Amino acid sequence: MSNKSLPDHMLRALKERQQKGLLRKLKNNFPEIDFCSNDYLGFSKLGLLESKIRTPNSELRTGNGSTGSRLISGNSELFEEAEKQIALFHHSQSALIFNSGYDANIGLFSCVPQKNDLVLLDEYIHASIYDGIRLSHAVHYKFKHNDVLSLQQLIGRHKSSCQNIFIAIESVYSMDGDTAPLLEIIDLCRKNENIYLIVDEAHAIGVFGNQGRGLCNALDIENNFFARIYTYGKAMGCHGAAIVGSEILKNYLINFSRPFIYTTALPGHSIEAILAAYKLLIETRQRDLLQENISYFCSKTDSNKKFIKSQSTIHSFVTGSNRLADELEKTLAEKNIYAKAIKSPTVKEGTERIRFCIHAFNTKKEIDLLVGVLDEFGILYR
Repeated sequence: MSNKSLPDHMLRALKERQQKGLLRKLKNNFPEIDFCSNDYLGFSKLGLLESKIRTPNSELRTGNGSTGSRLISGNSELFEEAEKQIALFHHSQSALIFNSGYDANIGLFSCVPQKNDLVLLDEYIHASIYDGIRLSHAVHYKFKHNDVLSLQQLIGRHKSSCQNIFIAIESVYSMDGDTAPLLEIIDLCRKNENIYLIVDEAHAIGVFGNQGRGLCNALDIENNFFARIYTYGKAMGCHGAAIVGSEILKNYLINFSRPFIYTTALPGHSIEAILAAYKLLIETRQRDLLQENISYFCSKTDSNKKFIKSQSTIHSFVTGSNRLADELEKTLAEKNIYAKAIKSPTVKEGTERIRFCIHAFNTKKEIDLLVGVLDEFGILYR
């Protein structure tokens, strides 16, 4: 197929990206020292998950092929047992598994809010939530990041003109690594009727809470949410996601969530991996090792004003330009350190950064090497 047979807007868009140095490309060779992946606990890298899956529950084991959507032929006792265990672990009435965190957020936000409803979302909300909201018929507005007053003002301005208000937040935000003011937002919701709070715990599960149950568990507020989303492609080291909430919510999603209804179910080995990952949360010390490394990293970088304050696994070093972000990524790679530049327009212009993820398997020597490179870079570009 020649370029002439392609729509002009595709060629223009790619050319513009290339000229700005923003053209995305796939790669499969990475520097050895990992400060980039979401495998926070090392379940994947260290082979812990693979080893656990080798001894599955034979009574529930299914074949690799799921053969259809769960409403057709893809459902199984394994799915239902997994959802029971997930709901129990997260202190919820029910759980419903989706094929990914993106699918879960699209599936929830596209069908729950209706035409006469309002969705208020943090301006830093994940793209999957925003995409799901755009597919619904509800009006939506963004409030300033982690700003309870901004949220309160939007509620006051619009609550009389809508039937229900849904508030969308993340417990830990993926670009800055900071945490939402969950207690304050819950207090605000209690003061208003017909407000339903939804939280994505993708970057909190495995990191915070008793046995890694998440930040909502750590704050003892799990029962204050209409829905919580737990994603398994981060600290859990596998794939898929679950929405936990009431039994009514689960039944509603089964009947009206198009990504659930029309998607081929996850294969059995993916469900086994999710169950194995939950067991590893309980049985291993990986979370303790992760917290030790986070504390060590913070002790080395707390005085560096280029870092966004965070107690999570995610720590962002702001360069302030795409050029410097690229330069720092290259400098780190030369030291065999893998970290990715996050550039505008993915983040706001002037907040371009390198995003570091701390893992349970990182060594103190690796952290010291990273901090040393950053210190040298800071002096050079001060």
